[in-house]
Amino acid sequence: MNRLACTEYVADLDAVCNLDLPWNDLKEKTVVVSGATGMIGAFFIDVLMRKNKTDGLGCSVVALGRSAEKARLRLPYFGASFFSFEEASIVAPGYRPAISADYVLHLASSTHPRQYSTDPIGTIRANVDGLQNLLEFSADNGARLLFASSVEIYGQNRGDVERFDERYCGNIDCNTLRACYNESKRLGEAMCQAYRSQRDVEAVIARIARIYGPTLLNDDSKALSQFIRRSLDGEDVVLKSDGTQRFSYLHVADAVSGLLHVMLLGIDGEAYNLADTGSDISLKDLAGLVAGVGGVSVVFDLPDAQEAAGYSVATLALMNGSKAQSLGWRARYTIADGMRSTVQQMRKMGWATSV
Repeated sequence: MNRLACTEYVADLDAVCNLDLPWNDLKEKTVVVSGATGMIGAFFIDVLMRKNKTDGLGCSVVALGRSAEKARLRLPYFGASFFSFEEASIVAPGYRPAISADYVLHLASSTHPRQYSTDPIGTIRANVDGLQNLLEFSADNGARLLFASSVEIYGQNRGDVERFDERYCGNIDCNTLRACYNESKRLGEAMCQAYRSQRDVEAVIARIARIYGPTLLNDDSKALSQFIRRSLDGEDVVLKSDGTQRFSYLHVADAVSGLLHVMLLGIDGEAYNLADTGSDISLKDLAGLVAGVGGVSVVFDLPDAQEAAGYSVATLALMNGSKAQSLGWRARYTIADGMRSTVQQMRKMGWATSV
């Protein structure tokens, strides 16, 4: 089933579309989205295209991606008004989108462990070279840029706080393979500040918690993504550690509503955590929750060396989302409700064959 034929999924889109936001700021404007076929990018584009359909927003969406073939499967808007797709590698030297824009969202990034361990160079380049190209493009167009950063920039909790707020400096060993993701996200944030200073680019940063939701990609190797797929297949959920790690999670619909708040209401130059206490949970409890939804059990198994090399070493990474909440953002889903909804929707969509 196409996800747009799933009534529950469309209800999630409508919930975001009905938020009290300055939507008129997007009226007849152009938004460029890198990482358009990713978990967040696809949902974000669905929201804007839904808003165009229901409210006549007239917002032109330009999706950037490396494969038009994949995009046609993932984004059912080819030939539709206000949508265009540009096939390109955003990390190519000197790349610029072939249009002008008012807003730019840099969502393209490697986001799961196997990518970190098998393509660390590509991981860095998406977060650095791709961002530089889009910052240059934003400077030339006078566009406002949103950089999708991550909870990973905080690294391991030093034991001096319960939750990371935006002033927390973090604790990361930069001399590791796994640092390709954390450190390139940190550099990306510094690049935003540099371009604000030298090129007058308006830039805002969203530090996003661990994401899940029905736009999950089949090749995603994050622990939670593996839990969900196995549960849907009727297989036991495999936990590859003792599960005592405690993290902040966020449903993709809440992540996208947070991005919209930051993009439209965030203060130029500021970073905002997107996280909610209702979705803080230990990995062991999360595995049990997903297994319970699928009617399966939890089993323990150690990861292979390649997979382990891509895993985060953080054991406590809870985020303080009050700064984003000061913009009016609120998460709709707790982790329990969000997981039930995700599994229900993916089951209806036929997850094994959906994209």
